[in-house]
Parts: sequence; C-alpha cells; structure tokens
Amino acid sequence: VQLQASGGGSVQAGDSLRLSCAASGRTFSAYVMGWFRQAPGKEREFVADISWSGIPYYADSVKGRFTISRENAKNTVYLQMNSLKPEDTAVYYCAARSDRRLVVGGPPDYWGQGTLVTVSS
Repeated sequence: VQLQASGGGSVQAGDSLRLSCAASGRTFSAYVMGWFRQAPGKEREFVADISWSGIPYYADSVKGRFTISRENAKNTVYLQMNSLKPEDTAVYYCAARSDRRLVVGGPPDYWGQGTLVTVSS
C-alpha cells in the first residue's frame, strides 16, 4: 500500500483545514486508517483512526475539533480539522494497519510521507 497525504498549509488560529490521504496498491477497505502527527522536538503521536466499518476514535487533544472519515470508493481517508490551535502545528502522517486499530499502539503497516500544518496565533 502506498499512501499519499495532502492538504497541509499555513493558517491562523481558529481556521480549518482538511487533510486527505489517498491509498493505492491493495484493498483499501481492509485497512484501519488513521492520522498521527509530530511537532518539532516532540515524538510522533496518535491523532485519530477509523475502523474498517467507519467507527472513529480520537485523541483527547483533538476530540470535538477534528473529524476523520473514509471514502472507500475513492481509497481516501480525510481529516477535517476545525478550530485549529497553534499547538496543532505539526507534520501530519497518515497510516494504515490491517489487523487492529492504530490507537492501540505498535507500528502501522504503512506510513504516508507527511504533510505540514502550521497554525499561527
């Protein structure tokens, strides 16, 4: 599976962005899809994932502001980010795993290349 993330950019606090991650290579619906992020000087952290059947799970830091969704017909997962804060500034990575939710830990099967989100105050 190859993952291609897009949609990052520079915005002001309170603005919105939508990230996309297009997958190719294997059956998209067979994978749990998700997003991680890595801020400067910090470890990569879980943001959200969505199960094979479309059930989402969010990190507490983004709950109520971010929405993850998937469109299996387009082999794409999205992350709608609203009410962005400066602390959301990070490189965002999409990820895929076939056997369990991404939130439970352990390495994904596949990573995308990352897209930078910068939120200024």
